[in-house]
Amino acid sequence: MKIGKKDWIFIAVIGIVLAVFIVISGEERTKKVPFDDKHKPFYELVKQTGSKMEADKGCPACHFEPGGIPFPAKHPLKPKEGPMRCLFCHKLKNNP
Repeated sequence: MKIGKKDWIFIAVIGIVLAVFIVISGEERTKKVPFDDKHKPFYELVKQTGSKMEADKGCPACHFEPGGIPFPAKHPLKPKEGPMRCLFCHKLKNNP
């Protein structure tokens, strides 16, 4: 079977798509939620309820602006209104 011009174009497109996925996949840069005394209740709540959104409701108790633990200067989202979704980006540590 002969590989035609359209087949080579298709193979090239698939190769480009795979290359893009390989380039953008890399080390996770988002910090994980620490497993310390302050955050243990959130780990337990997620374990009990299976809901990260329930655990997110406790984040504003410490993490708020102004006056709380400040967000880093380059933090992409600083919640202004509505619920915080910290655990959407910040993952819990595995097997704490």
